[in-house]
Amino acid sequence: MGTQDIWNTFNEELYFFILKKVKDKNVANDIFQNTFLKIHKNRSKLREVGKVKAWVFQIARNETANYFNVESNHLEQVDTDEAIFPEEYQFVCCFDRLINDLPPIYREVIELVYIEGHKQKEVATTLGISLENTKARVRRAKEILKQKFRDCCKYELDEKGKLTGESNCSIC
Repeated sequence: MGTQDIWNTFNEELYFFILKKVKDKNVANDIFQNTFLKIHKNRSKLREVGKVKAWVFQIARNETANYFNVESNHLEQVDTDEAIFPEEYQFVCCFDRLINDLPPIYREVIELVYIEGHKQKEVATTLGISLENTKARVRRAKEILKQKFRDCCKYELDEKGKLTGESNCSIC
């Protein structure tokens, strides 16, 4: 199957697939162009013509991932207390303590995934457990944190996802 045939068959669907991922037309155009360059260069490596769609979309996924990897490397180092949490949330006093109070198996995965920024698959390998087990531990840790946060601080999320309520950290 030639590049022109692939273009005729998949160009619109592929472009919107990429645009949905990156949400920026200029970036989507760049990734789309890079994707078709790779398709053209590597079309001889396609062994099964019946799997051309999966192959094309895998190249697009890889190009999109490459874009996000490069972008994340260019982010400036910032003070996370002020950058991640809007000023209105700066008064939330006890989240670090809540994390530290987690049982060790849950605290470990939360710290590795959310504080150090490792992928769950990497954490699974590091800890010598399955990916499914890692995901279960993350899910359970988040449930525990949510409940402790609600019990301690009396905060809730409104329908828009904003914190509401009063700081009442009697447990803290």
